[in-house]
Amino acid sequence: MRKFAVILFCIATLAMCWLGMMAVHELGHVVGAVLSGGTVTKVVLSPLAISRTDVSPNPYPGFVVWLGPLLGCVLPLAAWSLVPRSWTWPRGIAQFFAGFCLIANGAYIGLGSFEQIGDCREMLRTGSPVWTLWLFGFITTPTGFWLWHRMVSPRQLLKDPIASDSTETIKEE
Repeated sequence: MRKFAVILFCIATLAMCWLGMMAVHELGHVVGAVLSGGTVTKVVLSPLAISRTDVSPNPYPGFVVWLGPLLGCVLPLAAWSLVPRSWTWPRGIAQFFAGFCLIANGAYIGLGSFEQIGDCREMLRTGSPVWTLWLFGFITTPTGFWLWHRMVSPRQLLKDPIASDSTETIKEE
């Protein structure tokens, strides 16, 4: 029964991370629109669809499009860094979420550049060199995996979820 609860928790965490990542990413676009004098006409957030932010007029589309993935990575990292180390579960969840956001945004921008999907098309259309998209993905994706690597392993979590509540304790042993 304990393994089932842990698996259910992991699935729920991934689903919440996906929706949270899209929300933070779109918040970046909204902030970019507001800061550049644009008007947000619509934000689409759905667990079953790719999120998007419509801005019209959009005086600086390059700025708006880049702020989505940039803040989509920086805000979760900032939140994780603000959680006290003594709060092991909240800190672990924040670390996992930050890693998730880095991986998702990095893979989306880095790999999406090849097919010019979504934001990548707009980034390239507004003059961003393709190498900047690759560099973004090259920096953020491995950083997200590094954050995950510093956490307890899924095998350890399934074996003993109670003892796995501190990433610092596991890594020191």
